[in-house]
Order: sequence, then C-alpha cells, then structure tokens
Amino acid sequence: MFRKLLVYPFALFMFTCVSRADQVTLTNGDRITGTIKSSDGTSLIIKTDYAGELTLKWSAVKSVTSDDPLYVTSKDGRQVFGKVSTADDKIEVASSSGEVTVAKDTVKSMRSKSAQDEVGAWGGYLDSGLSLSRGNSDTTNFTLGANAVRATDKSKTTIFATSLYSRSDVLGVSTTTASAINAGLRYDHNISDRTFAFVFTNFDHDRFQELDLRNVLGGGLGFHAIKTTATTLDLSAGATFNQEYYTTLTRRSAEVVAGEAFDHKLNGAVSLHERLDAYPNVTDLGQYRIVFDTAAITKIAKFLSWQVDVSDRYQSNPLFGLKGNDLLLTTGIRVTFGPQGK
Repeated sequence: MFRKLLVYPFALFMFTCVSRADQVTLTNGDRITGTIKSSDGTSLIIKTDYAGELTLKWSAVKSVTSDDPLYVTSKDGRQVFGKVSTADDKIEVASSSGEVTVAKDTVKSMRSKSAQDEVGAWGGYLDSGLSLSRGNSDTTNFTLGANAVRATDKSKTTIFATSLYSRSDVLGVSTTTASAINAGLRYDHNISDRTFAFVFTNFDHDRFQELDLRNVLGGGLGFHAIKTTATTLDLSAGATFNQEYYTTLTRRSAEVVAGEAFDHKLNGAVSLHERLDAYPNVTDLGQYRIVFDTAAITKIAKFLSWQVDVSDRYQSNPLFGLKGNDLLLTTGIRVTFGPQGK
C-alpha cells in the first residue's frame, strides 16, 4: 500500500514533465515535441531532446501548440505575448489581456522568451591561429581575428578586425615576413523585408605592400535574395571613396562596389560563410580591387569551434615591383559569445 502511494505521485510527476512541451504537427501527420525557439515566417526552429534543433518549413507546418508563452510579431509591427495555438490559417495567442487572433500569413516572427531576449544583444567570435618551428630556422606565424554583431529586426551593426604577423629567424638574423591589419565597421538597415541600405568604412595596413593606411568610405543598397533560418544570400551595390596612403605616395579615387554575401548552416554543427566584393575604379578607369573571404566553421562545444578561413585581396594597380595579390589561409580555434556567435 505504501509503495502504491509513492508510485502514483511519481507517475503523475513524470506525466506532467512529459506533457509540458511544445508540439508541432506537420501536414504529413508527423508530430514533433520539444521547445519552439523561433520562426521567421518561412521556417520554424524547434529544439528536441532526441535530435537537437530541427528547422521546419513553415509551409509544412499544419498546427502549433506552445506550452510556454511566445512573442508573436506581425508584419505591421504589432507584438503580442502568450501561449500559441493554431486554427486553420490563424494563430491564436492567449495573452494576459485576452485571446488575440493573428492571420498566419501576416506573422513576421515568433520567438521564445530566450530568443526574444537575444534580439539586439551583441555577439560574435574571436579567432586565433599559431604555428611555430624551431631548429635550423625559427619561424612564428600568428593570426588573430575578431567580429562583433548586433542585430535587430530592423538593422545590423558589424565591427571586425583581423591581423597577420609572421617572422623568421635564420642564423641569428630575424626577418619579419608578413605584417597586415584589416578592420572595419558596417551598418545595415532594412527598408523592407527584401531591401536594405548600408554604410561602411574599412581600414587596411600592409607593410609589404608599403601601404601605411587605406581608408574606404562607402554605402549603397542591397537585396535579400534568400532569407531563411538556415540560408541567407544578400546582393548589394553602391559607391565608395578610397584613400590610400603609401610610403612613397598618396592616392584618392572614387569607386563603385558590387558584392554578395552567402551564409548557410549545413546542420547544427557545421556552417559556411562567404563574401565577395568588387571595386571598379571610377577615377582611374580600368583599375579595380577584389576582396574575397570564405570560412567553414565546425562547432566543438557550446562556445568553441574550429575554423578554416581563406582570404584573398587583389589590386590591379599595386606599386611598381610589388604583387597585386595577397592570399591568406588560416585555421585555428574560434571562441564565440552572445547570440550572433552561436
């Protein structure tokens, strides 16, 4: 009798724990149980105990029932907070002030409280790579990169910096073989769901191109060609003013810029990032610059990843006797922080 008295409360507790979960029913009849993280109107992310985070096409979702309150934001900017359930093509939100009904096709985003708290918070990463050799010749190669992003529904601010240093010691003679720094600041503002405006400034220093400082100021318009939870593709075009301060001369020129940026999550652990910008020179016709960056990131732990980066900088009119192309391959540990570093 005493055992039964213990079993019944335990069974009730276990049933309550299991039943307290969000549920998503797909159009094919499959049912997924977990915790709804977010939705951007085209896809929905739900975290499960058995498969981690799953990204579902919104068009494949038949119904949603949340056990915890969600923030539901419509395309006209209205926001309501409460438990969510769906009926036909409508989303019903049980808010503290009463039930609110929102048409399914007018929903811009749907987020859990933790996901909503991350909107507007700074996040990013710190990359480092080091290689050493000792013996008949001593070499040291060190790379360091940092990126910080603050993203909201309307805008994104990005700050970044990378540096490369390489030194070789042979027979007691020390020689620096690479010394370069690249940094910048960019602000993107969404005009609509598909279009955005941007402004930026970049700074470059390369000792072996005899470049003391390059400062580029620019801006323009862009288009979100693909915008899903797993994949984004942005196309952009604009104009810039380029100031180059070399050891022996100074050059100033107007440029146009055309570029694309592609990001894709292969799964919960691996992601790919790529960006290409071309700068045709308007002041000195026929000359141009190309900036290309790509990276493959593999998550090791929550805030730790392994990264492989390839960067290429090409300039058609370097100083006499110098090469116009600088190619850099780095790999090492990435430490992430905040929502944008996930």
